[in-house]
Amino acid sequence: MNLHTYAKLHTHSKRGIVKKHPHDHDPKVNLRTCTMSKTVVLVTGGTGLVGKGIEAVVGRENNTGESWFFAGSKDGDLRDGVACRALFERVKPTHVIHLAAKVGGLYNNMKHNVQFYRENTQINDHVMECSKDFKVQKLVSIMSTCIFPNKITYPIDETMLHKGPPHDSNSGYSYAKRMIDVMSRAYNQQYGCNFTTVIPTNIYGPHDNFNLQEGHVIPGLMHKCMLAKKNGTDFVVWGSGTPLRQFIYSEDLAELIVWVMRSYDSCDPIILSVGEEEECSIADVARNIAKAFDFKGNLVFDTDKADGQFKKTASNAKLKKLNPSYKFTTIEEGLSKTVKWFENNFDTCRK
Repeated sequence: MNLHTYAKLHTHSKRGIVKKHPHDHDPKVNLRTCTMSKTVVLVTGGTGLVGKGIEAVVGRENNTGESWFFAGSKDGDLRDGVACRALFERVKPTHVIHLAAKVGGLYNNMKHNVQFYRENTQINDHVMECSKDFKVQKLVSIMSTCIFPNKITYPIDETMLHKGPPHDSNSGYSYAKRMIDVMSRAYNQQYGCNFTTVIPTNIYGPHDNFNLQEGHVIPGLMHKCMLAKKNGTDFVVWGSGTPLRQFIYSEDLAELIVWVMRSYDSCDPIILSVGEEEECSIADVARNIAKAFDFKGNLVFDTDKADGQFKKTASNAKLKKLNPSYKFTTIEEGLSKTVKWFENNFDTCRK
């Protein structure tokens, strides 16, 4: 039984993941012996939005040379160095895709900058040190466009990462994520580690966190719209709706991250994003969500609430040069798919 099969044996509940693996009672079992493949991929944060996207992508493949372990919080608290090392000892990965992070929307970041900095720094430090110690052949870590300087010329590209402070609304999270680039380069320089980083724009899709207070903009708007339709009330969007964002569908990002793991071997970061021409306003996203829900009520913008950073337009020129044939899911199609998934999984999804 390979590790991808093992991951599939997890059963999902509203509170998380319950393992049902035949060897769970025996801590001495080496999962590496359960597979004949040479590549064992550990995905941290593997039960979240992007991890579920990767699981869907590799699940459609017939690549017998790779085994995949999708680790969630129940598999080990990565803020704890001992727990992180135990996970690596158990899986013995040859490759790691590092997605695990403390994440949240604008207002959650504004309230808890210290916690976002400390917890993400702990997670990243432990994963990198274990990747070095366990001689991982490739570590791909995910960052975010919010880490770029607030005051910068547009479009931003990979060379601008450290040219000024990020927006102060999420400075704790942003600086912790920036340090992934700093430390990846340091591990490469000092130990020769093949560590690289990817920078996605705003991600959305099935298996997102639809919590009204802690979720990101698209899942939060979807939850609000569903409740407004159900209760016959206004669909209220916090802020003016004018900020601009590039949104990437989670399974598109998953395909590109797997491509990076297999084909991109530079410690220089790479932006994974739709093109600049696909940038759209929060107001347009809200209207598309209302259309996908067939919501006929009023759409209202609460301008007393903060907008956050107005824009952070990113260039995907480097990606297009290295992977020119890739086709992205349109925002309309991606929102429609996500709304259908949310409606079908409302009782059990994160919210």
